[in-house]
Amino acid sequence: MDHDHADPNRLGQLHHVELYVSDFETSVDFWGWWLTELGYERKDEWDGGRSWINGPTYVVIVQADDDTAAFDRRTPGLNHLAFHADSREQVDYLTECARARDDSRVLYEDQHPYAGGYYALYCESPKGLKLEAIAPDSSG
Repeated sequence: MDHDHADPNRLGQLHHVELYVSDFETSVDFWGWWLTELGYERKDEWDGGRSWINGPTYVVIVQADDDTAAFDRRTPGLNHLAFHADSREQVDYLTECARARDDSRVLYEDQHPYAGGYYALYCESPKGLKLEAIAPDSSG
């Protein structure tokens, strides 16, 4: 199936997310790492844009025309994106990687990995978008 078109069997499920970024190269490096670790594959590439796909859902990164506006997840608008991880071990691995990267930071260290009441990584992208990687319930 061509994933650029709607699938009526996936009513209400996320089709794609498009993020405009101020620092394209840094963002592509970060998002390429994050999405690849979560099972996405490179979809398309063009001047000022990249996309990654996982099943019917894809994520697009585009260089913003106006890169002077600062992003603040605490103001009205998008606060965070949450992704399924395949295990607690994957959450732990992503946490180690996020800590080792210069363009990311782990949030809520004092409560990690249960900051939201479940096993997850909360981290920030290079420009401050909060991301979650959520482990499945270990009981089944």
